[in-house]
Amino acid sequence: METLKKKPLLSGLLILFLTAMVFANIGGSMYGSLMPLYLKDLDASITQIGLFFTLSQIVPLLLQILGGWVSDTLGRLRAIAIGSVFGVIGFIPLILADSWQWLLLAVAIGAIARSLVGPSFDAFIAEHSSEENRGKVFGISQAIFMIVSVIGPPLGGWMAGAYGFKLMLLAAGILYFIAMIMRLSMAREAAKNATAKTEELSFSSLKVNLVSMFTLVFSGGLITWMLITDGLRDVSFQFSENLFPVYMQEVGGLSLQQIGWVMSFFGMAMMLTTIPGGWLSDKAGERVGIALGMILMSSALFVLVNIPAGSQWMYYLGWGLAGMGAGVSAPAYQSLISKAVPQKNRGMAFGLFSTSLGVISLPAPWIGAQMWDRVGPTFPFTVTAIVLLISVIPIWIKFRLPKTEEQVPSEEIVPAVTG
Repeated sequence: METLKKKPLLSGLLILFLTAMVFANIGGSMYGSLMPLYLKDLDASITQIGLFFTLSQIVPLLLQILGGWVSDTLGRLRAIAIGSVFGVIGFIPLILADSWQWLLLAVAIGAIARSLVGPSFDAFIAEHSSEENRGKVFGISQAIFMIVSVIGPPLGGWMAGAYGFKLMLLAAGILYFIAMIMRLSMAREAAKNATAKTEELSFSSLKVNLVSMFTLVFSGGLITWMLITDGLRDVSFQFSENLFPVYMQEVGGLSLQQIGWVMSFFGMAMMLTTIPGGWLSDKAGERVGIALGMILMSSALFVLVNIPAGSQWMYYLGWGLAGMGAGVSAPAYQSLISKAVPQKNRGMAFGLFSTSLGVISLPAPWIGAQMWDRVGPTFPFTVTAIVLLISVIPIWIKFRLPKTEEQVPSEEIVPAVTG
């Protein structure tokens, strides 16, 4: 008599997949949190920094859903491999730029990479987990992935402070290149071992997927409310997110190295809470983790804008709270999206949700910079904190899966490809 062997939460393929993601995103996190300071180093003013991040949203806004469709059509690993090639190309203008305007080209090329990799990342993890353990798998995957936020910012801050931004960006590009080689290899192996033929990219296929996705969006159900709430939070985040490194340097008096360590502390707090966050999502329901995360992140912002002079250690407290909030809410949010949409549309759905960009939030970074100049440096962060706190109400009331939803037996969703 055959005995059923318990499958590990993470397959060998998923572990290799996450390893490549870590290499790529250590490179990205080395400069991501320092980008506003790189702009400042290239003589951009506060208003120009806000304008830069507003303009940099245009390409991702156009490509994010299309990237999800490419992922649904060609396959996750193939989409990620194509995106990685664009990611490497994007480092060229990033390193060679001699004015802040040239960085828009780098961001535009990098946006193509993110539009293909981002939705595929979450969809790939969802498809390599059973429904009852999905929150845990997302939590463990996020914990591994958050290594990048622990290592990247202090490494980038140290290199930028000691050797300048250009050399730091070159080192980040080399790490991303290593990840690209790994991803291309994985995509080739997946193509060799594929049992099912992938679909062709065509206008009719795109039309069918878009109709299916927008039916869910405008149905008035869970996806509708998630998008409304997500849109409000996105706008508020865009007011302040890209100004915080400048705030810590100019108002808090932190050096580049100290900013890197503070951001690393955020990553460490997130890494330590994603696994408990995934467990909480599976046991108590996704809305509990998401609501708790919003409360923690709102509290973090109130702490960060009320730090007295000379209390630089409190930046660690504030960013630690923010990391806990992100860690608790991320696996719950990813799990809820993966359960609320059909598998064939997951890439497109994650493309819709994984970005903080939208038509409404497009001018938000520029508006946030105006708030800084006209009202005061703390104002955009305070607005973000208030919106996050208010968002808890619709999250608690509306973020529920339909009770009639059929549960798929876990035996039917075990990973199709083994490492």
